[in-house]
Amino acid sequence: MSHRVTFWGVRGSIPTPGAGTARYGGNTPCLSITNGTAGLVILDAGSGLRTLGHELMLAREAAPLRAHLLLTHTHWDHIQGLPFFKPLSSAGTQMTIYGAAQEGVPLEDILGRQMDPMVFPVPLKALAAQIVVTEIEEGVVSIEGFNIRAIRLRHPGTTLGYVLTPRTDGRKLAYITDNELGPGGNYPVGADWRASLVRALAGVDVLVHDAMYGEQMIRARAGWGHSTPRQAVDLAAAAGCARLLLFHYEPEHDDDTMDGIVADARAYAGEVAPALVVEAATEGMAFVL
Repeated sequence: MSHRVTFWGVRGSIPTPGAGTARYGGNTPCLSITNGTAGLVILDAGSGLRTLGHELMLAREAAPLRAHLLLTHTHWDHIQGLPFFKPLSSAGTQMTIYGAAQEGVPLEDILGRQMDPMVFPVPLKALAAQIVVTEIEEGVVSIEGFNIRAIRLRHPGTTLGYVLTPRTDGRKLAYITDNELGPGGNYPVGADWRASLVRALAGVDVLVHDAMYGEQMIRARAGWGHSTPRQAVDLAAAAGCARLLLFHYEPEHDDDTMDGIVADARAYAGEVAPALVVEAATEGMAFVL
């Protein structure tokens, strides 16, 4: 069975709409994965989730929506689209949200606080949809035809990356965003974290990885929980991935800047991993696994 992957948001930190970001996209992280059934897997709930919701409402058929939302973490740019996801206003919608608690605060409480009446007019519990919040940690969960492995990443707070393996036919997809591959930061991961990550990514066909900072910018932002395109290339090469999609772009990087960053990443890959295909994830990009 084939799985269609669509990018609805690729930007990091804050939405950046405007003419200068039109080609790569200004919405914050959100991907959808469909397989022709009623089920839908969503990765992150950034502002791109709003656009996905509109598309789902326009294409809606008789069958109610059943969606599974995997959150990497609860920083604003990864959850800010949830209040604006139109299918949640429908009583027929069923959504299960997966993610980690943060500093002892339950995930459901965090999502509810985002929609507290002090800052948003409609509380989470007032939405018509049936919403179930399920906390997960590192490990494997089975969702909509996938075995999904959650991996702890190097980013402030409890942040998870996901490796999706179809239980039948299909190729593996890894979604590893908000992840510091360089030496900065102090994160609660083991000494063998890098080697363990490489093993987890072995055999992955498509790796979507954080590439927020340029090679010069990372020097001033070590410890902020992000990576550079060249660091992502090195990881993809070490794991033997076939295709790398750069992701989670710095808000200050307009399309012209991104062109230069992508060109540099491709040139670098040509030196260290000639077989690796390097592309930039763009809003609206879609492909079949």
